[in-house]
Amino acid sequence: MDIKSYVAAYKQTSLDVLKTVSENLVAELAIRLETARKNERQIFVCGNGGSAASASHLANDLGKGASHGRSPRFRVLSLTDNIPWISAVANDYDYDRIFVEQLRNLGRSGDLLLAFSGSGNSPNVINAVRWANRNGIDTVGITGRSGGELSQCARRVIHVDSSHMGHIEEAHFLILHLVSYYFMETEGQ
Repeated sequence: MDIKSYVAAYKQTSLDVLKTVSENLVAELAIRLETARKNERQIFVCGNGGSAASASHLANDLGKGASHGRSPRFRVLSLTDNIPWISAVANDYDYDRIFVEQLRNLGRSGDLLLAFSGSGNSPNVINAVRWANRNGIDTVGITGRSGGELSQCARRVIHVDSSHMGHIEEAHFLILHLVSYYFMETEGQ
């Protein structure tokens, strides 16, 4: 296949996957985020690899863009961004504990945890979600492929119906931009 044909086919498949993202589930996520903000609860976000980048991006968009000039502001923290803490926990204990150990220090009942995982089977993400559930933190899993274990343990799930990691991550990116830009572009109008 030549590059132009590949690009055209990839774009079409990507658009088909993006169309499957549920408006209702994204709206429910926006409501959960708004409730957390109004109640001044902490919002935590986590993931690995591309999902870590999505977690960081969402924290940035909510913390800066969707909070600027508004009150109350989003209290949002990506658990993927504290490299010294992550590397210390991974080195001294286990990589599977990098998110849950942060939650033990920072998480409180009534907070919100958003967990990105393309496969739905990342042990460190699953551990964080299970701990959050046991400790009164609301959990939303944003996943793909079969949904994996994350779709079974998160209280709410947004599932992207694809087995292609690129298309899953593109849909996750769409979801994070939909909720972020909803707050940036519609509030006060």
